[in-house]
Amino acid sequence: MPVSSHVSLHAFIASQQDAMRSMLAELVKVPSDNPPGDCAPHAARAAQLLEALGLEVERHPVPEAECRANGMISCTNLIVRHRFGPGGPVVALNAHGDVVAPGEGWSVDPYAAVVKDGVMYGRGVAVSKSDFVTYAYALLALKAAGNLKRGAIELHLTYDEEAGGAIGPEWILAKGLSKPDYAFSAGFSYAVTTAHNGCLHLEVTVSGKSAHAARPDTGHDALEAATAVLNALYAYRDGLGAQRSQVPGIVSPSMVVGLIKGGINTNVVPDKVSFRLDRRMIPEEQPEAVEAGLREVIAKAVAGLPGISVRVDRIMLARPFSAVPGVEKLIAILTQEATRIMGVAVGTEGIPLYTDARHYSAAGIKTVLYGAGPRNLLEANGHRADEKLILTDLYKATEVVASTLEKLLGEA
Repeated sequence: MPVSSHVSLHAFIASQQDAMRSMLAELVKVPSDNPPGDCAPHAARAAQLLEALGLEVERHPVPEAECRANGMISCTNLIVRHRFGPGGPVVALNAHGDVVAPGEGWSVDPYAAVVKDGVMYGRGVAVSKSDFVTYAYALLALKAAGNLKRGAIELHLTYDEEAGGAIGPEWILAKGLSKPDYAFSAGFSYAVTTAHNGCLHLEVTVSGKSAHAARPDTGHDALEAATAVLNALYAYRDGLGAQRSQVPGIVSPSMVVGLIKGGINTNVVPDKVSFRLDRRMIPEEQPEAVEAGLREVIAKAVAGLPGISVRVDRIMLARPFSAVPGVEKLIAILTQEATRIMGVAVGTEGIPLYTDARHYSAAGIKTVLYGAGPRNLLEANGHRADEKLILTDLYKATEVVASTLEKLLGEA
């Protein structure tokens, strides 16, 4: 009886589990916190590991000025390409190697890749250094199986997701380094993610006039005016819950003021106060309308206050991600294969985050998020202490990706 391709893929991945675990550990051991965003050393190590697997790696360093403009020190994008034969679609597999700083509260060294009871702990082990491994070994499994005669797979391994993706995926696509038909972006859970929130960061600077605290009447208090703005924004925030998304997994828009600074000294009327706000947008919202609405709230709050001016600067805009027409074929294959291999029903969902997937969909590329992760995002402790990944989920996700790609590329 002929051996099925599924057994072939499964057997290859099963034989590589120790190597996969070792590669993930090596990726975790090289810090790539962003900020500060000095990520070229991690890219160099990742390229070495990929080349040791027999893959040809293109290194695309981002010019220093562009890195600095995006709040980073260094960034090198890695691309691996493999064509199985003429014709057929090109599929990009994108994972990011930059991570948030570990923070406090860890029970283990966040860079030691400690394994306990089949679970690896470390910063980036789930988000998303694991998918460097998932995607690389899915490609290797397909090469070993030898069933594909058409199509191509590319690995896009980038380093600025935590800073917005402008010098990672967006940079790769804008420079014409890749023109894929489909894209996988790093995943978080068993589910296939087909939509996510957008995010708008604004910096609000309220300016007045300083004065001695003994004569506050001679100044214009920027902090008092900023308080009026904040009260207006919080009232605005309280109304956001009335907007409901139709995407499962996403509920309502939200807003947080996460950073504030200002003042000169305790005995001086503050002449300037600035703060930054984070406004999450559901897929149904239009970012331009959201920004215009916020600017109106802020302007009205200071209207008529003597000696007070306000400036609003956009710091970042990450547009919501939603399905591109034609992606249904990929989703159908992926959910079917994930259900079969994971042993549980796997469907689609939206997430209240923003990711690099939006850059691919904005370019008209049929995109999903899928990769190694637990049953739900919170179980991975992503962006929290003791970030973790069950290693069997790594192996299963690799098989899901490989099997999905085999079906997608194998169809005439």
